[in-house]
Amino acid sequence: MAASQTVRRMIGRDLGGVVASSSSVFRTSPAILVAAHPGRRSFSTSLVSRLGNPPPMATSPFKEPAGRNPADAYVEVSSVYKDELTLYTAPSGIVGTLTFLRDHKQCQYKQLIDISGVDYPTRPKRFEVVYHLLSIQYASRLRVKTYADEVSPVPSVSGIFRSADWFEREVYDMFGVFFHNHPDLRRILTDYGFEGYPLRKDFPLTGYTEVRYDEEKKRVVYEPLQLSQAFRNFEGANSPWEQTGHGKDPRPDHFKLPTPEPTADKPKSS
Repeated sequence: MAASQTVRRMIGRDLGGVVASSSSVFRTSPAILVAAHPGRRSFSTSLVSRLGNPPPMATSPFKEPAGRNPADAYVEVSSVYKDELTLYTAPSGIVGTLTFLRDHKQCQYKQLIDISGVDYPTRPKRFEVVYHLLSIQYASRLRVKTYADEVSPVPSVSGIFRSADWFEREVYDMFGVFFHNHPDLRRILTDYGFEGYPLRKDFPLTGYTEVRYDEEKKRVVYEPLQLSQAFRNFEGANSPWEQTGHGKDPRPDHFKLPTPEPTADKPKSS
């Protein structure tokens, strides 16, 4: 940078200030310089021929100031339960977070044990995607959680952990969470042509179709259910599987037992 500024000042002083910046000097052809100052042909053409078109300066990929903790840009919330750490991050930060946890020498979470999903119908981002990591070197386990809904995808981490390929397919098959840039995102547990996602809480327990083997056709057939379950709407209400309150009701009076009277101490026989 200092050398380019020196060349800029030298050219500007010699050409009488016609050229304003080093970038304009590098892009200006010798013919224009000669037309502006015909008496200085030898200096201008030789200088431009020596400089040529220098390559653009490479910019540093590190935008944050030195000493700043990069975890603030990725980790939203952290919690500890039974000596196990859980990190909550946005979907856009899941790739950077898992890469850091895998490669940093003080983490070394080299194994992705599982990817699971949870459905919370009352939340705006109803699905919670949980990554379970294991560090053999430090004998430590870690959970990383992110969120999604029916249409917003989560970046695939199959390029970081190869085991994530089938794990993400299972979450997609059971919950319908889309993973962006997955190499082969298709169902893995349910049958071909299956409708719906079984582990969503609004999925009927009886399903939509009945699968049975037909003796006459000698094959498996799919038939509509004769007795279908009513649709469960969880919008604006708590899930029926989540406990509300402390779970204790006051005991009715007729269930209460009378308090026994204290017995008098009998004198001891000598």
